[in-house]
Amino acid sequence: MAAEIPFGRLPVALTRDDGRIGPLLHSSTQFYAFIGLLVGVILWGGVAYVTQLVYGLEVTGLRNYVSWGVYITNFVFFIGISHAGTLISAILRVTGAQWRRPITRMAEAITVFALLVGAPMVIVDLGRPDRLLNILRYGRLQSPILWDVLSITTYLTGSLLYLYLPLIPDLALLRDRPDLPRWRRRLYALLSLRWRWTPEGAQRLERLIGIMAVLIIPIAVSVHTVVSWIFGMTLRAGWHSTIFGPYFVIGAIFSGIAAIITAMAIFRRVYRLESYLTPLHFRNLGFLLLTLDLIYAYFTFSEYLTVSYGAELADARLLALLFRGAHALDFWGTMIVGLLIPALLIAIPRTRTIAGIVTASILVNAGMWLKRYVIVVPALHSPFLPIQWVPRGWALYRATWVEWSITAAAVAAFILLYALFSRLFPIVSIWETETGGEGPGRTAEEDG
Repeated sequence: MAAEIPFGRLPVALTRDDGRIGPLLHSSTQFYAFIGLLVGVILWGGVAYVTQLVYGLEVTGLRNYVSWGVYITNFVFFIGISHAGTLISAILRVTGAQWRRPITRMAEAITVFALLVGAPMVIVDLGRPDRLLNILRYGRLQSPILWDVLSITTYLTGSLLYLYLPLIPDLALLRDRPDLPRWRRRLYALLSLRWRWTPEGAQRLERLIGIMAVLIIPIAVSVHTVVSWIFGMTLRAGWHSTIFGPYFVIGAIFSGIAAIITAMAIFRRVYRLESYLTPLHFRNLGFLLLTLDLIYAYFTFSEYLTVSYGAELADARLLALLFRGAHALDFWGTMIVGLLIPALLIAIPRTRTIAGIVTASILVNAGMWLKRYVIVVPALHSPFLPIQWVPRGWALYRATWVEWSITAAAVAAFILLYALFSRLFPIVSIWETETGGEGPGRTAEEDG
């Protein structure tokens, strides 16, 4: 019989004051109040969506000229932060970075929940959700939209599997805990697939995780490349660009790292994970965030320099909107809040603290959402026909309460899924963190 990992060394996040397993949000009352708040926001978003279904897209700011707005911005943003788990966790796993162990599951969970929330934004934007069936009935392989559906479906399937496989040993550990409620032990028994830690089983599982880590990287890159092609294949100023593929991928990794850092800070504080999420983890991810910040700034500079140098009429109108027109505040807010300030916070040693890095990550995600908005809306405000260029009220886009309510509901749904997952499952991998991934009898300290 295989030896069991001693539960006396379980992470603090998994151990209650009475010795039972299960993370706490300070108290169950606070946790349920928090969940109730999120459910309330989601219900309000449901009311807004029903209003949209009843009255149509006229209750939104979307019109004939600006047919994409906040919904597509949300879609691109959530698909972007979904790269947190697949690219960061997979790359660190493939390269054998030992410091990744406490953060991998947080990153992998972000991927799955961001996809579950972000993908339906396209259906919300349709106005009539039944039109989604047209992709199945009349879909054409020449259409980037069909490419997007296929790639995101593949990505979600692979991400679920990549989250589930490393979870199996922990589920087996929790399955045999007699102090857990019966329904939880039954759930863990069902999901653990009768797992027993044997050398052969552990080797087989490690091989499967390694295969998924290698496969998920090109899938993740292809997904955001395809998302960029929805814009890049369109003959419109600001979108028709060959740089959009790598530009979107870099932006996705950039916002994904920021999302991981923010999640780490929350779980570190709420679940008292100071012993597992150390300043080293924040510092290493902070340097990665700074590197991606500089790369994304380079791509941004290259994109706008090329467009402005050519000075074609449609491009010149778009740049006027961005640099000094109706969207100047959005554009410069993205550059300053999303790129410049985070880079300074991490680059300056005095502010390169946990608080400084977390602040930078929050600013990055705020800036990256705004950047997606800057990509989507101003280009639609700058059409080719001059009569459409006249900035009349009916030609400008302003999001309504319906769109903002659905956006708030999407954010609340993402947080709710994450909170419930951390309540039911170990948010820090027990078998990787406590045993160095080598099975019973070896500790993380021995692993170095």
